[in-house]
Amino acid sequence: MSRLARTSPQSLSRPARIAAAALDRRWKLPAATSAVRVARDVDVAMRDGAVLKADVYLPDAPGPHPTVLMRSPYGRAGGFALSMAVPYAARGYAVVMQSVRGTFGSGGEFTPVVNEAEDAQDTVVWLREQPWFDGRLATLGPSYLAYTQWALALDPLPELKAMVMHIGPHDLAQAGMVDGAFQLTNLAIWTELIAHQERVSPWRGILRLLTAERRLAPYLGELPLQGLAERFGGNPAPWFDEWLAHPDLTDPYWDRYRATPAVHSSTVPTLLIGGWQDWFVEQTLEQYAILRDRGVEVGLTVGPWAHLTIDPAVSTIESLAWLNAHLPVKGANPVPPRDSRVRVFVTGARTWRRLPDWPTATTDRTWYLAAGGRLDDEVPAPGETTFHYDPMDPTPSVGGRVLAGSAGQRDNRELEARDDVRTFTTPALRQPVEVRGGTKVRLVVESDNPYADLFVRLCDVEPNGKSINITDRLVRLDPAPGEEPTAGERVVEATLHDTAHRFRAGHRIRLQVSGGAHPRYARNLGTGEPVGQATHGVPVAHRICHGGVTPSAVTLPTA
Repeated sequence: MSRLARTSPQSLSRPARIAAAALDRRWKLPAATSAVRVARDVDVAMRDGAVLKADVYLPDAPGPHPTVLMRSPYGRAGGFALSMAVPYAARGYAVVMQSVRGTFGSGGEFTPVVNEAEDAQDTVVWLREQPWFDGRLATLGPSYLAYTQWALALDPLPELKAMVMHIGPHDLAQAGMVDGAFQLTNLAIWTELIAHQERVSPWRGILRLLTAERRLAPYLGELPLQGLAERFGGNPAPWFDEWLAHPDLTDPYWDRYRATPAVHSSTVPTLLIGGWQDWFVEQTLEQYAILRDRGVEVGLTVGPWAHLTIDPAVSTIESLAWLNAHLPVKGANPVPPRDSRVRVFVTGARTWRRLPDWPTATTDRTWYLAAGGRLDDEVPAPGETTFHYDPMDPTPSVGGRVLAGSAGQRDNRELEARDDVRTFTTPALRQPVEVRGGTKVRLVVESDNPYADLFVRLCDVEPNGKSINITDRLVRLDPAPGEEPTAGERVVEATLHDTAHRFRAGHRIRLQVSGGAHPRYARNLGTGEPVGQATHGVPVAHRICHGGVTPSAVTLPTA
C-alpha cells in the first residue's frame, strides 16, 4: 500500500493560496477550476528497494485526473511548487513532484542522470496503482526535469500522452563540451549548487545561485582544474573530476549520460520551450528538427531568455495549452491552442513571430573582413589583422549562454577594448537586417601554436556605441587525436548558434574575434595536455588574412 493511501491530502495554507492567486493574475492564466490539496513526503518504491519521496498535488474535485509528472533534483520547496505544480493542479491535473534518487529525502545515491530511466519507469508503475490517476500521463519541467522526460521516453509507456520540455537537454555529455571545450562556468555553478543545496535554506540557495559566477571566479582561475569541486566544499561531487578526465565524447563512458535515442524514437507529442541565450538551445533546436522530420507532433517556442530568465507567464500558458490539447480536462477553462508550430522572439525588433517552421527560408548576405576593422560589401585588397592570446591572462567571457550572473546579452565595449580582441564592423545600416538561423563565419588564419582556440561573436552596435552580443561560438583548432601538430595558415569555417535578431537601421553589424572566453569555456592552455591536469600555458599569435582567393567573411541568413 502506498503512503498516499494512508495519508489524507491537506489544503494549501492561506499564504500559499494568496501567492498562487497572485501568480495567476500576474501570468494572466485562465481562471482556476478548483482548490488544491497536497499530500507530502509520499513514498514511491523503486525496483532495487530505494524509496523516493514525492509531493502529490490534487484538484479538490471528483477524480480520477490526468496526471503531470515532474522529477527533480532541486527539492520540492514551496516556491518551486507554487510556480510549477499549483497552476496545473488548480486546473484539473494531478501533479506529482518527485525528488530524484539521493536528493531531498529520496533514498539511494545521486549521480547525475544515470538512474533516471529506470526510476521514471518504476514511478509510472506506482502511478498505475493510485486511485486519482485516470491513466493519462504528461511530463513537464525545465532543465534537469526535461532530461528526466527524455529518460522516460527511452522506453515510453502507453500512458504517456504528452511531454513539455523547458530549456532542457537530451545529451548531458554534449552539453558539458559545447563547441568541443569544457563548459567550466556552467558545470562549476551546477556542481556547486548540487553540493550545497541541501545544506542551506531554499531562499539562501537562490541567493547563492544568483551570485555563483562572482563567488566562484577565483576558483575558476586556478590550475589544475582537477579537484576544483572539492575546493568548493559541500557534499561530494565526484562526477566533476570524472568529466574532466573524459574529454573524448566518443568514449563509452558518456553513454550513460545520454538519452539521445529517445529523440530518434519517441512519438509522444512534445512542446519545446527554449531561449536564444540558454545553455541548451542548440539541443532544443536539434530535438525540434528530429521530431519534425519524423512526423511527430511538435511545437517550438524560443524566447529572448537565458537559462534562469525564462518568462513563466509565457511558459506556463503555453504548457497549459499543450496539456489541454492532449490531456483535456472536463470542465476546465480552455486555453487557446497554438496557432503556429513555431513561435520565436526576434531580439532587436522586440517582437514575437509565428512561423510555420524553423529555420525559415532566408537569403544569404555576406560581408568581408578588411583592414582597419571594417566589414565591407566587396572583397577587399589583401591585408591582415593580428592579435595575441595568453592563456595565463585569458580573454574574459562576457554574457552569453551561462547559467547565472552575466548571462545573456551584455555590453561588450570593455571587452572589445582589450588588446587581445579584434572587431570588424559595418557602416551604419541604411535598412534593417533581420537574421534567422545560423550565421556563417570563414576565417583564413595563421597561428604559431597548433593548440589554440578562436572565439567568434556576432554583435549589434547601437548608435551610441554600445556593442550587444547576439550569438557566438568557440572553435577549437587543436589537431585531432593521432594527428601531427602543425602550425600555419588554415581556413576555419564555423556556423554560429541559431538566433532571430533584427539589426535596426542606423545600427552596425560587428564580428568580434578573440582567442577564448574564460571561464565560460575552460581555456586552451596551448600545450596539448589533458584539460584537468595542465598547470601552465603557452601563448599563441594569430594572423587573420583579408581578401585573396578565399577571403575571410561573415554571412548572415536574412529574412
